[in-house]
Amino acid sequence: MQDDSGEGWRNDLRRLLSAWIYILAAALLALSAWATGAATGFAVILFVLLFLLVVFRQLPENDAPDAVPPAAVSAPPPADPLPLILASLDGVDMPIFVLNPDAEMIAQNQSAERVFGTLLSGLHVSTRWRSPGILDMIRETTETGAPNQIEHSERHPSERVYIVRVAQVDPQQTSGQTYFLLSFRDISELRRLDRMRSDFVANASHELRTPLASLRGFIETMQGPARDDAKAKDRFLAIMLDQANRMSRLVDDLLSLSRLELKAHVPPDRKVELGPILGHVRDSLAPLASELGVEIRLDLPEEKIEVMGERDELVEVFENLIENACKYGQDGKVVEVALRKDVGGATEVSVRDHGPGIPAEHVPRLTERFYRVNVEDSRSKKGTGLGLAIVKHILTRHRARLIVKSDLGDGSVFTVRF
Repeated sequence: MQDDSGEGWRNDLRRLLSAWIYILAAALLALSAWATGAATGFAVILFVLLFLLVVFRQLPENDAPDAVPPAAVSAPPPADPLPLILASLDGVDMPIFVLNPDAEMIAQNQSAERVFGTLLSGLHVSTRWRSPGILDMIRETTETGAPNQIEHSERHPSERVYIVRVAQVDPQQTSGQTYFLLSFRDISELRRLDRMRSDFVANASHELRTPLASLRGFIETMQGPARDDAKAKDRFLAIMLDQANRMSRLVDDLLSLSRLELKAHVPPDRKVELGPILGHVRDSLAPLASELGVEIRLDLPEEKIEVMGERDELVEVFENLIENACKYGQDGKVVEVALRKDVGGATEVSVRDHGPGIPAEHVPRLTERFYRVNVEDSRSKKGTGLGLAIVKHILTRHRARLIVKSDLGDGSVFTVRF
């Protein structure tokens, strides 16, 4: 801008000076003609000078006839837009590849390198993904320019599910060059949650349907063949009460899970002392332990041990763990509950039974909803299949974890580590 305005100012000055020179020359010639009396010659000379002045002012500003317009001289060559595209894509947290119109990979962002590794530039996408769906989608987009997306699953090195999308970059933003973006949005966690939700609904429906069917059958029997059988009615009513209690426990556990999920992201904000909580749980489970012939032994340190927590929820955690130890480890006759701090200063509460133990393949799935090592055994002990799932949710909110160790024939140890 400064160069153009300076050149225009110099051109104006040159024209102004030239005009004054012609005027001065004309004035001198006029004086000379007047002095000599050559009036006619003076008029001719004055006309010629005025004509030349008008012609000069019509000349172009740039004196060089072959000069190149300033715009043509100063216009830089089109810049390569690829570095700018990559700089923008590196800030995106999902894998993205840049393709040319031949579906060859010419660049990838940092997320793509972390997930898929470094892929050589110039390779066709078919060298990495052989899915017909992905290849057909890319081919259609490179031919038509219309964006497309599909759902794609990969099983190695682990099972992942992606929404794969391909779209053309606006040519106006890339100096007319044609690029396509191939992106992978990971929805594995969403699919896992969908499966869990479906399994949960199916399991909950099944768990409720069984006692309801039992209740309906006994009611129909009492209304029909056993209408006048007093002994049968008493026996049936006892079974019906047991089934109703089972449904009540299941509904209570479902409500507990829903309540815990709503506040799972809110950690407790107050301290509670664990010793009194464990003492309360032992006392409340004493009648059950006595009925099963099990002794609950409590080992508490002399020092006061506190953690950030909510008392009622921690009571529910230890009630579940100790009750399970009494029910499923009753063959060992003793359940040991110990509170201690480890070498690193973490607080641990361990619940140990001396029962038959748990097969290793079942241990990782114990905290899944409705998962049971032995379905009939669990139902006979009035379990809902939700106890350890509730424990896991409560401990997650308390920023704690559950550690399970079990050996067949040597019992199990459930440790809560804060």
